[in-house]
Amino acid sequence: MLATRRGRLLTFFLLYVTEGIPLGFNAVALAALMRKQGLGPEAIGVFVATLYLPWSWKWLMGPVVDLARSRHWGHRRAWIVGCQTMMALTLLAAAGVDFSQNLALFTAVILIHNAFAATMDVAIDALACTTLPPAERGTANGLMFAGAYLGNALGGSGVLFLMPYVPITASFLLVVGLILAVMICVSLRVTEPFRESSRHVDGRIRFSTEMMQYLRALLKSCFGTRAGIASVAFAILPAGAYGLGLALQSNLAVELGFDDTQIGWLNLWSTVLAAIGCVLGGLLSDRFGRRRMLAVYVLLTALPTLWLAQRLHDYGWIMPQELDPNARPSVPNALVTGLWIAACTYNFLQGLMYGTRTALFMDLCRAEIAATQFTAYMSLMNLAMAYSAWWQGMSAEHYGYPLTLALDAGVGCLCCIPLALMSVKASN
Repeated sequence: MLATRRGRLLTFFLLYVTEGIPLGFNAVALAALMRKQGLGPEAIGVFVATLYLPWSWKWLMGPVVDLARSRHWGHRRAWIVGCQTMMALTLLAAAGVDFSQNLALFTAVILIHNAFAATMDVAIDALACTTLPPAERGTANGLMFAGAYLGNALGGSGVLFLMPYVPITASFLLVVGLILAVMICVSLRVTEPFRESSRHVDGRIRFSTEMMQYLRALLKSCFGTRAGIASVAFAILPAGAYGLGLALQSNLAVELGFDDTQIGWLNLWSTVLAAIGCVLGGLLSDRFGRRRMLAVYVLLTALPTLWLAQRLHDYGWIMPQELDPNARPSVPNALVTGLWIAACTYNFLQGLMYGTRTALFMDLCRAEIAATQFTAYMSLMNLAMAYSAWWQGMSAEHYGYPLTLALDAGVGCLCCIPLALMSVKASN
């Protein structure tokens, strides 16, 4: 499947579908259900932040994934298949925990689940860095994140559509089934040549020596030049507004009276438009340059965010509302329409940014440490998502939605400063 351009694009598209399914289930479907059961935005923000924490630590697994190899199963395939298996098992374990009664235990199980998902992502990205030629990276990254958005829709909207008809436990089984389907149909069919390590002692890889070399090369690449330092700063800052892409969208939808099916449709259209944006953004970046297009995409994400903040302020929908229908104020139809417009527009614009940003980081990576360096960038990006979910949930509960969204738009534009300091080579 990796021998042809079409096979490579299809493989990485479907592998990223596997990453999006559980994340959509947890961050969209379960977040909406938690809000319906009375959990506040701050508690849900902490839960969503926890989902992303393992993705910010995954740089620790980069050298391990690069150095630990299986001759029988293949280098990266062994990691991908193993992690997909453990993702399925941990979701089955989480299905037996009532999060309304024991949120801490449920969060801990989901944290372990995401640790395996993040490790799988390391292996997939390592495979992509060593397989994709430069001319395919923009298109491939666009398709990869389109796959992630599709998986997000399956795990989020698909589950929300089923919630009125099936128990929540059955939803967990559905997500597990989708993960295993990709594993059987795609992951087990990936073949890569086994490459011997350049260093052996008594038949064993010298992990400590190799890791020290990785660390030195990584530090030199990330902090040895102005472009390297700028790339680290760009990775750790939110790339545009994030509020409508995390828990706030689901929180607002619940408060505005959306039922499970309506939230599912909102999430479905948002993710479809985001997936289209990923592919289009990647194609445009291949033609017009990464940095130029990224700056445009980042600034554009602030527009629907600020527009929705103004609409919420105008209609007096400031603080999180009581979910009791008897205590909650009537919902203006203009706010319902406004959330639809803002969410769909925002997700399309964020899609434009997403695939282009990862292609830029691939351009920055040195070939000999591509997996580890790329994973480090992705870890910082996910750390930005984790701390954004945390502070936005806290801010919404204490200061209200309009101010939180306005702050989110402003913070999201700061990344244009380090983006402008990157070398011209990074945009090719």
